[in-house]
Amino acid sequence: MNFIKTKIKDLLIVEPKIWKDDRGYFYESYSKRNFDEAGIADSFVQDNQSLSQKGTLRGLHAQSAEHAQGKLVRVIKGRVIDVAVDIRKSSETYGQHVALELSEENHLMLWIPPGFLHGFVTLVDDTIFTYKVTNQYNKNSEFGVVWNDHDLNIDWGIAANEIILSEKDKVLPLFKDLDSPF
Repeated sequence: MNFIKTKIKDLLIVEPKIWKDDRGYFYESYSKRNFDEAGIADSFVQDNQSLSQKGTLRGLHAQSAEHAQGKLVRVIKGRVIDVAVDIRKSSETYGQHVALELSEENHLMLWIPPGFLHGFVTLVDDTIFTYKVTNQYNKNSEFGVVWNDHDLNIDWGIAANEIILSEKDKVLPLFKDLDSPF
């Protein structure tokens, strides 16, 4: 497993070692030992999975302090643009984001520690997205920022008229109105 630094401190791309042969492939998607050695000693308490059609955008979401979640995200089938936005007030990269294509072909994962907004958009139909989290979901602590906020200027890799949103995500506030708990 290779842990690759991004432009934002603590946000890491995880590249697994893939063993391929005529039968297919094998890889470890998580190894506590490898994560500990990379300085990620968080414990995962829940695994989540979603199935989405092309253009489905989920995000940008986070949970407040005591319910904050670290996430290890990856795609089992399909392709997404995955986005993490730094909302740690003391961070030099506050308000900056990383956008990364995760796919069944590249097998990349993204480690998103607490203190980030997270979202993704599916680029193909029947995309299966999965993530391990370090804290249970708590509806009352969830907050977010609208996906197309001009200050964040995120390139989602898909036309705005192709985006499919939940009713909740349509009415999220702007980044400038965020009072980050981190």
